[in-house]
Amino acid sequence: MNKKITIEPVTRVEGHGKVTIHLDEQNQVVQSRLHIVEFRGFERFVQGRPYWEAPVLVQRLCGICPVSHHLAAAKALDMIVGAGTGDGLTPTGEKMRRLMHYGQMFQSHVLHFFHLASPDLLFGIDADPALRNVVGVAIKHKELAVQAVMMRKFGQEIIKATAGKKIHGTGAIPGGINKHLTQTEKDSFLNGEDPMNVDKMIDWSLGALEFFKGYHAENKDLIDKFAAFPSNHLSLVRKDGAMDLYHGVIRAVGANGERVLDDVESHTYLDHIDEEVKTWSYMKFPYLKTIGKKDGWYRVGPLARMNTADFIPTPLAQKEFEEFRAYTNGKPNNMSMHQHWARLIEILHSAEMMKQLLNDPDLMSGELTTTGTKGREGVGLLEAPRGTLFHHYRINDNDQIDLANLIVSTTNNNTPMNTAVNLVAKQFMNDQSEITEGMMNAVEVAIRSYDPCLSCATHALGKMPLEIKLIDATNKVIDRKLKNG
Repeated sequence: MNKKITIEPVTRVEGHGKVTIHLDEQNQVVQSRLHIVEFRGFERFVQGRPYWEAPVLVQRLCGICPVSHHLAAAKALDMIVGAGTGDGLTPTGEKMRRLMHYGQMFQSHVLHFFHLASPDLLFGIDADPALRNVVGVAIKHKELAVQAVMMRKFGQEIIKATAGKKIHGTGAIPGGINKHLTQTEKDSFLNGEDPMNVDKMIDWSLGALEFFKGYHAENKDLIDKFAAFPSNHLSLVRKDGAMDLYHGVIRAVGANGERVLDDVESHTYLDHIDEEVKTWSYMKFPYLKTIGKKDGWYRVGPLARMNTADFIPTPLAQKEFEEFRAYTNGKPNNMSMHQHWARLIEILHSAEMMKQLLNDPDLMSGELTTTGTKGREGVGLLEAPRGTLFHHYRINDNDQIDLANLIVSTTNNNTPMNTAVNLVAKQFMNDQSEITEGMMNAVEVAIRSYDPCLSCATHALGKMPLEIKLIDATNKVIDRKLKNG
């Protein structure tokens, strides 16, 4: 009988999941799996509801990235009300939505890097967990912690100004937006007292990148080799190949850079992507149909976006993008920990985009909505902080939703996360007879690099205490560790 290690829950992520690791009698890892132990029901919950409720309903999936679901649902419903496939809104409607989206990208990425990921970098994977947390960061690196809080606050204030509330707002409606930006809001974001203005956000974003690059130079083994593996990469890109986090065509590249999905329209996603179901997880396993289940899985998120885009359309982020791509000589970057580097470039890009949009007069005047010939079905895609997000709805004659299909970013990353878990488990747990907290955290670090939102991918209650047992071949418990969530 094999030994079994269970990590439950995975910590410093949004939502609940567990990891099981099986070892043979020679203490070699033979199987590692990330199990999602929550169950999502939103695709059924929304059926029967009036279609215009969807942008408000579906964001209840999550309190961390509600804006992403809010906007993806609104984009799908734009097609139903005849407002186009994402680029047919009024200038005011599209630009207000984009400002909302870049505020969300900014605050979510800041939350993940500084609050959830940085403790592992600053203190080490096997550091004392009493120190290796956000409180430890605040004590030992006060200036960094203060910057993180203020940066996240700025992003949330952008969301409040565009969506009406920081969490679960109502700003995006089918066909557009429901408010303009006020002069007071604009002046506050552009010229607010230091540090609460967009120029300071750009400065701090540049500083965060310099911090990471300095850390990378001193810790190349961790950043370059930890959970590195080849994969396909998928994201939206603008039709000219630029990074576009709000709208675009679907592009996927292989591990060596070959184009495996060539800029297809987002509403045709079902022609190109399918999902596999496995018995040991409530989360599905997406793959590209042309390649197949075995090899057609792909990564989404900051790393994938750097690998699929040809350029970034803001100057400071473009300069950082060029340095990032040069590190792998222009080839796709397949190193999981480089997602943090990519995430910081997107923080900078989001700050630049917010400044650009805040200076646009369309935000303060102009038509808020547009409609056209009504349809029965709509698909909305965007690049959420964690990767490509798919929302698909169909309505009946009574304007009720009768079909809803969501493929969330974390679902797209299901196979990559499982691959990372298996690699790290083998690296740290082969030939070991005793569990250490550092071993457990190493597995979590691999998962955490993807910034998973398990509540988005599923929806139900999960267990919070973490207990790991090491069981020998006779089913005897030979070691046990308990960690409170």
